Amino acid sequence: MKSKSTFTEKSDCLIIGSGVAGLSGAVYMGKKISVNIVTKSDLKESSSEKAQGGIACVTAARDSFSSHIADTLKAGDGLCREDIVREVVEDAPGRIDDLKKWGVEFTGGNSSPVLGREGGHSKRRILHHRDRTGEELIEKLCRKVKSKKSVKIFKNHTAVDINVKDGRCVGAYVLDNRTLKVKLFIAKVVIVATGGCGKAYLYTTNPDIATGDGISMARRAGCSIANMEFIQFHPTSLYSLKEKSFLITEAMRGEGAVLRNHSGRAFMKNYDKREDLAPRDIVARAIDREMKKEGVKHVYLDICGKKDPAFVKKRFPTIHSRLKSLGIDITKEYIPVVPSAHYSCGGICVDSSTRTSVKSLLVVGEAAHTGLHGANRLASNSLLEALVYARKAALEAQEQIDGLKYEDYPPWEYTGNKLPEEKVFIEQNWHSVRLLMWNYVGIVRSDYRLKEALKRLKVIEEEVSHYYWNYLITPSLVELRNLVDVARIIIKSAMKRKESRGLHYNIDHPQKSPKFKKDTVI
Repeated sequence: MKSKSTFTEKSDCLIIGSGVAGLSGAVYMGKKISVNIVTKSDLKESSSEKAQGGIACVTAARDSFSSHIADTLKAGDGLCREDIVREVVEDAPGRIDDLKKWGVEFTGGNSSPVLGREGGHSKRRILHHRDRTGEELIEKLCRKVKSKKSVKIFKNHTAVDINVKDGRCVGAYVLDNRTLKVKLFIAKVVIVATGGCGKAYLYTTNPDIATGDGISMARRAGCSIANMEFIQFHPTSLYSLKEKSFLITEAMRGEGAVLRNHSGRAFMKNYDKREDLAPRDIVARAIDREMKKEGVKHVYLDICGKKDPAFVKKRFPTIHSRLKSLGIDITKEYIPVVPSAHYSCGGICVDSSTRTSVKSLLVVGEAAHTGLHGANRLASNSLLEALVYARKAALEAQEQIDGLKYEDYPPWEYTGNKLPEEKVFIEQNWHSVRLLMWNYVGIVRSDYRLKEALKRLKVIEEEVSHYYWNYLITPSLVELRNLVDVARIIIKSAMKRKESRGLHYNIDHPQKSPKFKKDTVI
């Protein structure tokens, strides 16, 4: 006999996710709006928290909105929405002012911050907090959120599905990770801020929680997903057997660091006139090419030959300290680096107010496809996008909430009553998905690889479905189900794009084509 969940939580707005997008959305929300935030781990655990680089914003007198817009459009390789790019770039100073009011401190002081430069930017315009900008933002945002009496936080809770009634989102099913009970969260408006899907790949800079949950849930709820073939591989993550994932910020190359092959030669001049400051897609493919030419698993990043040790320690204290603990002194030694899955430029289709095709369902942050990034995200535009659209979502939510009532929804029905006897099957499928995506749907693709990937993924999907519907669901099983869904979406999106543009490179279609200068919608 099937049993039902009896746990119910209610709020005006439900926010799923606690990165910069989710937390700032809660901060922007009016005091009279009740908000429930659900997050899979601790409130601070997110891709945002691990962001080292910074936030792109026109600040210097010699910089301009038109220059930032032009850099963004160039990186996006023909697929950015220019109206969205202009809106985000011009809104940036206001959002930076908000951060300062919330207590965020930028290197150099908030009145005259030191500006960094990263790949694809023609000017220095990156505001940062040393090399741990994300950590600084999350710390101050958490403090603001916790001070709001209208906000309730549910840590260690994993969203399972978005609930839709008569075309309108009315809440979500959420799994309590500790008790394995599924709760019914009822809300007038739901904001999805679940981040990306880097864990779909074997090597990633993302935290373990980045399993594409929001994208998968939104797809099941009826939303369209766009441009998921454009997975950005960060060129420089640490290659180490001692560390699972650690990002080496692009700001290091902005300060003069040079990529070298195993022969010690700087190679980026062979691939792009901008050399080490070329956009990420170009740099990642260049590294991939050098690795394959030499038959090696990594290349090197050299900052020690370019900058004084005192500068390196002061500018990159977190990286220096972490790598020193692993036996690498970056003031004296090259850093072994390898490209890793980093950011999804596609996502759930939203309009300029963060609305989806499902009423009362809003999406912000990396889970959303706004039109800002196009085929390739310009460095440090992501935190900016999260802030701009979080404010939009808060304003939109408040406007909708006034005219809506709570809607009842059936409690969760448990289709299994015991845990899987052998966890090895779940662990095996986790590894299989990630290895499959890395080898067949990675930096360089082909028609054959994509076709094989889809065929092999179907076998995994069938086994995962068996476990999902016949046993008690666990956080790992929920994430695996979503990971398989997102992997399928990425593959199908890549199969539809018969060209090479931005982050998508297919050896069978190496040129750009005017025919495909449009979004790929699944």
